[in-house]
This record gives sequence, C-alpha cells and structure tokens, in this order.
Amino acid sequence: MARSLPRFALHKPSVFLSRSARTFKIQTMASTTAPREKSHFVNGTSTGLVDDSAEDLFKTLKISTSRDDGAGPQHDVAPNIHTQNERARTAIALSQRNGSTGLVTPQISRPTTPYTMNPPVDFDGLSWPSLGTKARLEATPDEANARLDKLSGAIRTILECIGEDPDREGLRDTPKRYAKAMLYFTKGYEENLKQIVNNAVFEEDHDELVIVKDIEIFSMCEHHLVPFTGKMHIGYIPNRKVLGLSKFARIAEMFARRLQLQERLTKQVAMAVEEILQPRGVAVVMESSHLCMVMRGVGKTTASTTTSSMLGVFRKSTRTREEFMHLALKSNR
Repeated sequence: MARSLPRFALHKPSVFLSRSARTFKIQTMASTTAPREKSHFVNGTSTGLVDDSAEDLFKTLKISTSRDDGAGPQHDVAPNIHTQNERARTAIALSQRNGSTGLVTPQISRPTTPYTMNPPVDFDGLSWPSLGTKARLEATPDEANARLDKLSGAIRTILECIGEDPDREGLRDTPKRYAKAMLYFTKGYEENLKQIVNNAVFEEDHDELVIVKDIEIFSMCEHHLVPFTGKMHIGYIPNRKVLGLSKFARIAEMFARRLQLQERLTKQVAMAVEEILQPRGVAVVMESSHLCMVMRGVGKTTASTTTSSMLGVFRKSTRTREEFMHLALKSNR
C-alpha cells in the first residue's frame, strides 16, 4: 500500500515555486524598465550617481589585474549576502575601469591581491625604501662615522632624560654600543632583493605546494621601538620556477630587520616572493609575541599574534588555503 504524503508536502512546494516565479518576473520587469544608474559605494554605502570627480579616483592607483577575469573575486564557497554585496561593488568598479590603463578606484574594489600604496619590489633600490635609507646605503666611511656619532649622542641624551649618569663606568660606552646595535637591528634598510636572490631562480617542472616553515623572526615594533619575535611560514605553488630555499629565510630577514608592523611584514614577504617567481600562489603566515604588550601596557605575557597574507590560488581556493594552514601549523598546535 502506497504511503500518502502529508498535505503540506504536496502543496507547499508549488506555492514556493509560484512565489519564486512571481518574484523573478517582477525583478525581470524592473530590470528591463528601470534606467541603469552608476552608483558610487564608499564602505558599502551608496552615495548616488558617479560624477566627473570619481573619474579622478581611478587615476590615483594602478592595481594589477593579471588574475582578474573581469567578473571580480572568485570564491569556491557558497556566497552569502556579504559576498554578493562585495561582488556587486567589484562589478561596478570593473565596469568603470579605464580599459587602456586598468585603473580601478580602491574605494569600491576589492582586488584579488592585497591592495598596497607602495611598489612591491624595487630590485635596483631598497624594496619599500623609507626616507633617508638610500643615503645610509650609499654613505661614505666618513658619513657612516658621523651617523654613528649622531646616534650615540641621541642615546646619551636618552640616558640623561631618564635620570641616569652616562659618564659612570657601566654606561660610559653604552651610547656607542647601542648605536651599533640599532644599526644592526635595522640593517634590512641597506639590503635589497636583487642582492639577496642573486640569480637563485631555477626552471623546474614542479606544480605542488612548497613550504618553508619555522623561520625565526626578530623585528622592531615601529610604535614603541621594542622587539617582537616569532616564526614565519612561507608557502607557494610554483609556475615552472623555484627559488633556492635559503632565499626565503633571507627575504624574511631583510624585511624583519626594519622598523615594522607584523601585518606589513607578512604582506611584504608574500608580495616579494610573488614578484620574484610569479607563482600560481603565495601564502605567508606569521606568529609572534610583542614585547610592547608584555613589558608595558596591558602586560599580557601569553598573548600571541597571528597574521597571514594569501595571494593567487591561496586567496581564491579555500581547499588550497586549508592545506597550507594544516601543513604549516601542524607541529605548532
């Protein structure tokens, strides 16, 4: 004997389909009759029609669209309302892009690679140079000694300001010792990727994940000039080119030996590797402890900070990203 279905099971689907059909019909009519207007979004809020001043925004920055197929960021997860809104904003930006230069205003577009106002790599220069670092790199011996004396004098002033006697035995040579130490802590300002890579890029038919993990990092917080230390994990999927493994540690060291933020340090390493190899994707994760949270301020000795930067396939594919995170952080859990 056939089992009869409940009454609501027989009728509710037809009601639902009918409502969907009516909704689709109404939306279709609205889309064909209403005029299309270009909206300008700032932080997800429409500010009305785009005027001529918006075109000037497109000229402020060139964003790489080498991985952009014209439809905005791609995801391999079911889109939610937030994702749909992000895609709508990106579609508006792409529709208004200057075809000859590929310019997109950063206010309404979320590119597939992290947005930065600085050039990722300058092989002939200092790679994200700061004001005055080129003069430090090209200084003559006399200029280097003058710089050391100036820095030593500043340290002596600090000792006086905190109530110490810089002329007592234990502190007599401290200003010069600390000046030399500070120049070493920030030696990354005098290095560039061209020298570090040193032609160690090789052709290799390998297209699987490569990870260099547990790279020790020692850097200086630019907010309080105190250290933060930790480990960095770098992964990439080659595109017919591989880099000597020691170079990953050297690249991380170069960017770490500067006044830094952990967020910026993580992104700089990722974008440098991408620029050197042009791989299918790059992933960088860093875990560290900040003495500005331990020795001062909130004083939390067990707090740690984790940052990541995902480029290419790691940014687009959840499965690829999860594989990297599992392998990179497996021994640390």
